[in-house]
Amino acid sequence: MTRNRLNHSNIDNILIRSTNWVGDAILSTPAIRAVRKNFPAATITILAKPWVAPVFFNNPHIDNISIYDGTGKHKGLAGKFRLAKALRRTKFDAVILFQNAFEAALLAWLAGIPMRVGYNTDGRGLLLTHTIAVNTHKKQIHETEYYLGILNDVGLTTSGRNLTLVVSDDERVQAGRILMKYQLEPAEKIVGISPGATYGSAKRWLPERFAALCDRLCETGGVHLVILGGPNERAIGEHVRKLMKCPAINLCGRTNLREAAALTEKCSLFITNDSGLMHVAAALDVPLIAIFGSTNPVTTGPVGINSHIVRVPVPCSPCLKTECPTDHRCMNEITVDMVYEVVEGILGR
Repeated sequence: MTRNRLNHSNIDNILIRSTNWVGDAILSTPAIRAVRKNFPAATITILAKPWVAPVFFNNPHIDNISIYDGTGKHKGLAGKFRLAKALRRTKFDAVILFQNAFEAALLAWLAGIPMRVGYNTDGRGLLLTHTIAVNTHKKQIHETEYYLGILNDVGLTTSGRNLTLVVSDDERVQAGRILMKYQLEPAEKIVGISPGATYGSAKRWLPERFAALCDRLCETGGVHLVILGGPNERAIGEHVRKLMKCPAINLCGRTNLREAAALTEKCSLFITNDSGLMHVAAALDVPLIAIFGSTNPVTTGPVGINSHIVRVPVPCSPCLKTECPTDHRCMNEITVDMVYEVVEGILGR
């Protein structure tokens, strides 16, 4: 541990390489806060893909956000060298890699960053100056602890698992405008629904059960339903809406991530699969029901006292597959009654 300790002296300019998924990026925010705690006077820059970067807007622990445009100016080998050259000009003293791929370490090495910290995943150990082994324990802990483990293993202090996602006042106003466009007042009781999941259908509860759950919520009265998700989830959002007997607003693919976060913040309850928006709701302390099937709530479950998980343990779960090769029993065995019982506990019905 002593040999691998990161020397605090002369570290004034730090680069953090973000993960490439929204949920993972949110789960890395406790570690980002810990970096700031250890280096209060340093300039901290985060390097992130365009779809992930909005997670870090308004984050008080970050000074700069640099975009890694892998489909544009940083595409291909020439683009990687272009990005490395730009990073080299910034003269970072150290880089902390939350992203596990070989490419992340290669970019840091090409950029000439003298201290390069990260896990020895993907065969990249020789490119790092501070290499951290991924043992069996590291694969079984929650993802927030996984990122914090990078800091712990180089002698830095950490400060809890609380997530950081900051919605600005202007974003709240914009969310209110969106709701009013659909004749909803922001003060009304809104239940957010997120029936999609980017990783694959194995993570998705059945659309007809989402619809049946929403209809039951409507029958009790007093709630308005808003379906949220990304551009690739517009079809499943519309499918759920059409299966419902009661009215709902499908905003899947019609908002950007910041607008979706601001709308989620206005919800009295958010019901979702294991998805990026699940972690958005958890970070904003919105009462949350997360439906888990193929993935592992021990490692990627939502963080926070307002988060509730509905799951039926079956022998083949967690399989971590994108598509179920058999009967999707992990989701088929979760009934509408099971989820509604948790709803009643939260909304006091």
